[in-house]
Amino acid sequence: MGASNLEQFVDSICDESHLRIEDDLGDGFVRLRTSEAERRQAAHDIRSTEDIVIELLRNARDAHARTIFLAVGRDGNTRKLTMLDDGDGIPLALHEKIFEPRVTSKLDTVHIDKWGVHGRGMALYSIKVNSTQAKVLASDKDFGSAIYVETDLTKLPERADQSTFPTFEVTEAGTYSMRGPKNIVRTATEFALESRKACTVYWGSATEIAATLYEFGATTTSPALRAFCKDPLELPVCKRLCTASDPASFAEIAEELGLSLSERSARRILNEEIKPIISLAELVRTQAIPAKEKAHETSKAASQKAVDRDGRSLRLCNEDKAMLADSCKDAFLDIANRYYLDPLGAPEVKVGPQKIEITLRFDKLR
Repeated sequence: MGASNLEQFVDSICDESHLRIEDDLGDGFVRLRTSEAERRQAAHDIRSTEDIVIELLRNARDAHARTIFLAVGRDGNTRKLTMLDDGDGIPLALHEKIFEPRVTSKLDTVHIDKWGVHGRGMALYSIKVNSTQAKVLASDKDFGSAIYVETDLTKLPERADQSTFPTFEVTEAGTYSMRGPKNIVRTATEFALESRKACTVYWGSATEIAATLYEFGATTTSPALRAFCKDPLELPVCKRLCTASDPASFAEIAEELGLSLSERSARRILNEEIKPIISLAELVRTQAIPAKEKAHETSKAASQKAVDRDGRSLRLCNEDKAMLADSCKDAFLDIANRYYLDPLGAPEVKVGPQKIEITLRFDKLR
């Protein structure tokens, strides 16, 4: 058996973790196998749930998506993310292949943005390595995509404060300044602002995203198409929910897209009791406070505080200070006897604008 055949035989019967080294260079130096180097790079690329979110968003944008929907949920220590978009889509034959290393559709179009280089074919692989589940739920060429990711929060952390929505300020130059914990929604919002000319991003719960997808489909398809569509799979991923005729079918289609909700919630969406949400960029525009206005409010609050403050000072004459000190000394003597304390000197009286401080010094008796 030749050396190469022997190596292939050993590879086939041994777990790959035992064969991490391609070449031992001596003195503690080794050349890692490509697969081991890829695994280590994946662990470096994804360090939190927020890292997964930004990679999914960048993937959708680079697939020419104009509209992206991010549904976020949590069940105990399990984080659930569903990303839907109306981009180029993924051919059926590649639904599993795209999670392998070095698989990319960007051969000549490597993208560099504020988050780094994108197009190495490592993003989805890194997500797969660091999650408990990562799969394409629905997609085909020119049909957009629905990708589901599930992580174990005991192994892959995220920001502790996921409930706080960021606050925004608009500068004089028209740019946005954002404050708040760098959680999932802030990550998505930063991306939405950075990429607002290329795509629109929606963020919410599974139910909120389902309601928004329902409206999205209804406004981008004809009534005839919705009424006579026999199979939702004939429509792009983001338009399928608009074909649902009853709560049961709505909940079923939503489940296939990674959006788990009850028939009761589905009925409320169909009855327009649950309204679609606005995009993150629109949310920023409606909630952002102009920097001048915020500075004015801060100045106004400080001025009001100054007005409310009583500027008059308080002064006690020496006789009144002495009377107050003597009264405190007499009151303290009884307490000092009961707690075995030896008073030291006369009490000190200090008068401030809003308070009078009396200091009683003592030694502890042995």
